Amino acid sequence: MKIVHFADLHLDAPFAWVGASGEVARRRRQALRETLLRIVELTKEVGAGALFCGGDLYEHERFTPDTAEFLRTTFQGLAPTPVYLAPGNHDWYGPQSLYALVDWSPNVHIFRESSLRRIDLEDGLTLWGGAHLAPANTGNFLDGFKVDGSATHIALFHGAERSWFTEQGSGKLPHAPFDSYQIEQAGLKHAFLGHYHRPKDAERHTYPGNPDPLEFGEDGERGAVIATIGDGLVAIERRRVAVTVVRDLVLDVTECTSQQQIRERLAGLVGVVGGLARLTVCGELAPSAELREEDLRSAMRGFESVQIRIGDLRAGYDIDAIRAEQTVRGQFVNDVLSAGMTADIERRVLMTGLRALDGRSDLEVI
Repeated sequence: MKIVHFADLHLDAPFAWVGASGEVARRRRQALRETLLRIVELTKEVGAGALFCGGDLYEHERFTPDTAEFLRTTFQGLAPTPVYLAPGNHDWYGPQSLYALVDWSPNVHIFRESSLRRIDLEDGLTLWGGAHLAPANTGNFLDGFKVDGSATHIALFHGAERSWFTEQGSGKLPHAPFDSYQIEQAGLKHAFLGHYHRPKDAERHTYPGNPDPLEFGEDGERGAVIATIGDGLVAIERRRVAVTVVRDLVLDVTECTSQQQIRERLAGLVGVVGGLARLTVCGELAPSAELREEDLRSAMRGFESVQIRIGDLRAGYDIDAIRAEQTVRGQFVNDVLSAGMTADIERRVLMTGLRALDGRSDLEVI
């Protein structure tokens, strides 16, 4: 049997991270819907026998009647192919959840219990699924769980594999935590999961990752997973389905002695424009060079939205030499360095002050 699996779409996400107008965030939310439509079309294209969702399909606190109707008609359009939904911590199942309020078509099955429940997909293949019933404190679905019989058993749920949680860092809370060895211990051939946005393919479990970008800095080959299950084996293939294009760019301004040189270096870095971009500025900024945020944004106007941040950007002045001077400049630098400022504030104050002492008017420093 072939299945398509995805998770962590987060329909109706606020997208505050885009740092742009509400219209840009609205277009990002529409892109999530279009990504789901691509997943449904992929399910048809590969002739999958089922579509799985491992939770966080939508945002419980933000969903609208329009979102509910969109999901109802989208999954109905896949009939008779079954759709299996395992609610997560963002789309937890409850009486006021979208899952409980929608009049779903017969091909949609929603797991509604906090313990794993059985569905026979076909002769010799059994699915076990469970749901989060609250936004937090969901326990381990695999504690005390054990299958029996000779069938191939697979699972679908939203949970945090503990070793992967350690690798992911502190950005995610360990909802429904479990240990990878518990999958085999429970008699399961494979677990199709949601929760972690970074994709992972392990021998007995798969995290597809969020299928459309939700923030800058995402890495790994994320998207929808096509799994072929047969003869006790599970073969995994990934397919890109994202609508949104997000680019992380790093601009090193070292050896640029003028604004024009900075713009030319940026133009060479950008290449094809479009989508959302985050520009990190770093390097040693020559004393002669003007660097203004509005100039950088002007050079990147082909992008839908641009976020600019400062990385390891250093003032091109010889600070040690200046602080040794018996001059107003020297006293100024010593005063700033002894003020206990953060590195970024210290850099800004030094650049602005030294430019002012040089009689310059370009005092705005990013």
